[in-house]
Amino acid sequence: MNLPVLYCDHSASTPPHPDVIRTIAEVMEQVYANPSSIHQAGGQAEQLIRRAREVVARALNVHAGEVIFTSGATESNNLAILGSAHAHAADGKPRHMIVSEVEHASVYECYKQLEREGMEVTYILVDKNGCVQPEQIEAAIRPHTIMVSVMHVNNETGSLQPLAEIGSLLNRYPKIAFHVDGVQGLGKVPVDINQWGVDLYSLSGHKIGGPKGAGVLIRRREVPLKPLFYGGKQEHELRPGTENVPGIVGLAKAIRLAAEGQPSNYEKLVSLREQAVTHLRLLGPLVVNSPELPFAAPHIINISIPGMKSEVVVHALEERGIIVSTQSACSSKLHKPSRVLLAMTHDAAIASSGIRISLDASCSEQDIARLNAAFTEVTDQLRPLMKK
Repeated sequence: MNLPVLYCDHSASTPPHPDVIRTIAEVMEQVYANPSSIHQAGGQAEQLIRRAREVVARALNVHAGEVIFTSGATESNNLAILGSAHAHAADGKPRHMIVSEVEHASVYECYKQLEREGMEVTYILVDKNGCVQPEQIEAAIRPHTIMVSVMHVNNETGSLQPLAEIGSLLNRYPKIAFHVDGVQGLGKVPVDINQWGVDLYSLSGHKIGGPKGAGVLIRRREVPLKPLFYGGKQEHELRPGTENVPGIVGLAKAIRLAAEGQPSNYEKLVSLREQAVTHLRLLGPLVVNSPELPFAAPHIINISIPGMKSEVVVHALEERGIIVSTQSACSSKLHKPSRVLLAMTHDAAIASSGIRISLDASCSEQDIARLNAAFTEVTDQLRPLMKK
């Protein structure tokens, strides 16, 4: 008898929430006019966007005027980083930016591009838990520093960055914008943009039960940004193009549900994580890379089987109906050692064999027991094939 698929790749993408699906379907069917049109039907679409902006603002405790809708976190991160850098470049003065070594590719590659354009960039190393030390950031600050980018939750290991401490530090440098990729945090761990002093905060809908192709950039205190592309005047003249009304409305609902469910989600995920990690640590060739709580979010568990290609393990688990991943979905087809694991462990064998298990509060204890049993079978099966 074939078992149902056990999906443990929620950090790559989540199943859309049933309420979100219904909302999107209703909007697509009933409200299809262009929000920029001056007729009544266009006004109805524009009103839905306005309400969605207010829902997002309440959920994140920001002002509605600070909410910019985008196509996802990749665009949000690009707009935050490239938009800020290019806005400052207009005055011709040298500028400097700071970023952690373990950022998602949509952040990290922006900084690599800026370096190619002549921007000065400092990459901050992380400790064994994958965490940035605030004093390293302070040591890297220069008179012409304009931005610091540090993610909330690492998408590969679950490492939690000390955002409150970093934000407190940056409060002493009002000309420096604090950018946070918040994609993996909302709905799993507490989020407090105000307490952290964050100026630019990115989210993606499909990571929290919302639609793909819909995201948010929160821009606070009027951080100067230059648009990435040009056309219309939508989204505060920073994101031109006809708005994705169904996606925006569905995204707003997903953000509200994630924010409301976070406290209970956290408690359940902590319990599930403990059940999984306790078992995985007993499996001889397997190494748990994710740090212990409270240095990590509870929904991501990263492990390695040194000497074994991670793709082999992923497919062996898939044969047993269990879906996990290697590194970030955006990088999983590159067949290179994980940049994040290399930064944490400095061990190429571990970085080349990383497996990411990412859970959701919909998972059960029975699911974790099945996951543990599958890992036991796979490690026993593959042990003779491991490189010595």
